[in-house]
Amino acid sequence: MTNYLDFEKPLAEIEGKAEELRAMARQNEEMDVTDEATALDRKAGELLGELYQNLTPWRKCQVARHPNRPHCADYIDALFTDYTPLAGDRNFADDLAVMGGLARFNDQPVVVIGQEKGSDTKSRIERNFGMARPEGYRKAIRLMELADKFNLPIITLVDTPGAYPGKGAEERGQSEAIARSTEKCLQVGVPVISVIIGEGGSGGAVAFATANKLAMLEHSVYSVITPEGCASILWKNADKMREAAEALRLTAQDLLQLGVVDRSVTEPLGGAHRDRDAAIASVGKAISDMLGEMDGMDRATLTKARRDKFLALGNKGLAA
Repeated sequence: MTNYLDFEKPLAEIEGKAEELRAMARQNEEMDVTDEATALDRKAGELLGELYQNLTPWRKCQVARHPNRPHCADYIDALFTDYTPLAGDRNFADDLAVMGGLARFNDQPVVVIGQEKGSDTKSRIERNFGMARPEGYRKAIRLMELADKFNLPIITLVDTPGAYPGKGAEERGQSEAIARSTEKCLQVGVPVISVIIGEGGSGGAVAFATANKLAMLEHSVYSVITPEGCASILWKNADKMREAAEALRLTAQDLLQLGVVDRSVTEPLGGAHRDRDAAIASVGKAISDMLGEMDGMDRATLTKARRDKFLALGNKGLAA
């Protein structure tokens, strides 16, 4: 069953009518609705193109959060082979919001790490909706250290509304864990590639996305705070999230222009959730291309290039 977003309601009506016609035809074999259903399909396709031609930043936030959008586990299952998950931070617990381990990408040994939101009510609760606690970031640090020790590229898949803000997480050093994870990203002497596949929220995303090469799916978002959180702070009114989304410049297109990300990965028409296989294949090609761009670079060069990239971030934005 298709989950329609608020702005897709006109599309839902057209596609619903086409499905009703086909359902009637299945019940009555003498009824021929081919022409009518085809006309509705054509109209729905045109409307879909119009809706997604110029999405506002707020609508991109909605698409990035779509429940049927491919998540980290989907990308790992489709793009990586011999995946061996590693659990726990060797300190407190295993945070299921963060998954990762050893794997092969195009037959090349790598370490893959990502945030997993879950795909149904049970798994979303288990995964804490992709909001990692300190032990999740410490698990990521452990995996990065393992990759650095064995000279394996690190691939991170970012999809989180932000780090978990609960009392227990703060008591166990949430901010320190995020800072250490970000620091580890900067320190390792192996290629670090990150792809924002949905939401890239706050320091919880930066802790995984401090990479040599950073890509974003076309309708993903990356920001220091959610639009709702920003609106609550600036205007004391979360309903102003549309204005906040505009001001935050959180889209892949804005961030590419500012030099924060290195590439925008095209999504299927209607978003990654409408053609999951095509979206996953596009991400796989982007990862392959980014790995190829760093082929042959030594450890010192990789580390310096990564540091220089982040030190220079503000310059392009000021020039723009």
